[in-house]
Amino acid sequence: MDPILAIVLIIAALLIGAAAAGFIAYGKGVEAGIERRKQQAESIMGSAEKEAERILEDAGKDAENKKKSALIEAKDEIHKLRSDAEKEIKDRRAELTRQERRIQQKEENLDKKTDNLEKKDDILSQKIKSAEEKLKEAEAIKKSEMDILERISGFTKEQAKEYIISALEDDLVHEKAVKVSAYEQQIKDECQEKARNYISLAIAKVAADQVSEAAVSVVPLPNDEMKGRIIGREGRNIRTLETLTGVDLIIDDTPEAITLSCFDQIRREVARIALEKLIADGRIHPTRIEEMVDKARREVEYRIKQEGERAVIETNVHGINHELIKLIGRLRFRTSYRQNVLDHSIEVAQLAGVLASELGVDANMARRAGLLHDIGKALTSEIEGSHVQIGVDVCKKYNENQNIIHAIEAHHNDVEPKTVIACIVQAADAISAARPAARSENYESYIKRLQKLEEICNSYEGVEKCFAVQAGREVRIMVVPEIINDEKMVLVARQIAQQIETEMDYPGQIKVNLIRESRVSDYAK
Repeated sequence: MDPILAIVLIIAALLIGAAAAGFIAYGKGVEAGIERRKQQAESIMGSAEKEAERILEDAGKDAENKKKSALIEAKDEIHKLRSDAEKEIKDRRAELTRQERRIQQKEENLDKKTDNLEKKDDILSQKIKSAEEKLKEAEAIKKSEMDILERISGFTKEQAKEYIISALEDDLVHEKAVKVSAYEQQIKDECQEKARNYISLAIAKVAADQVSEAAVSVVPLPNDEMKGRIIGREGRNIRTLETLTGVDLIIDDTPEAITLSCFDQIRREVARIALEKLIADGRIHPTRIEEMVDKARREVEYRIKQEGERAVIETNVHGINHELIKLIGRLRFRTSYRQNVLDHSIEVAQLAGVLASELGVDANMARRAGLLHDIGKALTSEIEGSHVQIGVDVCKKYNENQNIIHAIEAHHNDVEPKTVIACIVQAADAISAARPAARSENYESYIKRLQKLEEICNSYEGVEKCFAVQAGREVRIMVVPEIINDEKMVLVARQIAQQIETEMDYPGQIKVNLIRESRVSDYAK
């Protein structure tokens, strides 16, 4: 604490105490009180002055002691810093001495090397001089020998060069031709061997089984009495089912079975599902048949979507438009020379992926092109044109890659293949089609004949539906009653028969059967 502040506090305390004492003695008399207060105040002030002197004296002594200790510490610190600086200077001088010694040694080594190089330079100069003298001697000898050779051969130097070069060119041309021919043959052999290895490897990795699709389906029956119920009174049930589905129902002596015959697998599948549902339900009449046929069509459409998704997953091709997936699923019910087109497309995609991997090409794009290369066959019965052009148009519509479109366009050489992907798809398509028992020419001709028969009938105005049945021996045509009346039916039937005779080749005869049915519906509300 500050000594002056302490003195002030003490004096204030003494004054306060004196004031208090004076007020207490006030009642005993003013004079006596004043005297006593004066004495007490003098006594207190004397004590306070002595205390203040003592405090000042102690403060001076403390300050002197702190000053002395600070001076001693400063002197010690200065001595320590001086010692450290002298030690560091000494270490640096020692390091400089070592560096000077190393530099001096290097200079001595360099001087020695310089002396050695000067000696070697002298020796080398002597050797060069000697070599030049020997070269001059060799040139002189060579010149004399050339003169002798010119006299002996009768050729000058330039004539001899031309002669040697001419003979050498002839030999080189022959050897070059032989080498080129050998290399070409070697490359052909290696390419053929590699191609066989790649194809064998691709076929071995895929090894897909092919099952030929038949033109008939067999529906089992719980008993033979069910045949009569399916036929119905005066054949109305079987007639309704055949009319709605376009499938020929063959009910013969085969026990507990009915055969469905139709070249169109989708129609045959619809009829099969509808017939199985009717048999399971037990209620068989025209109205129920119409309901079951509608349900069967919806089931077939759902299965088409499932088949398309299965093909996409199986070939590991992603990002395909959902409409294209539906078209891929429709290939399940399409055959080409008795080879299922969906199985064929999956096989081509897998083969193309393996071949692309072996050749270092984009395998994903190759699989995509292989899966879509026959997509046009899903619409050949609805759109005019080849399946190649239909497939190109469909893929352009859904913004497929140009390389994919080119591969589809070139897989039957409609255009020249310009990319490796197109060549790979073409090769994979040929491999899949060329395997034994994969395809049958006769069956495909039969299918095309029935399709042509339906196309002729559908080309006439007023024709609503047309179905070729009885293995192409009969065509059933449903006409619109408002457009074609009973009298016109005879004329249309004759025109269709004449066009079939003119444009088609077929065994036996074809029955043209026109059906005109008027139906009126109303609702009770």
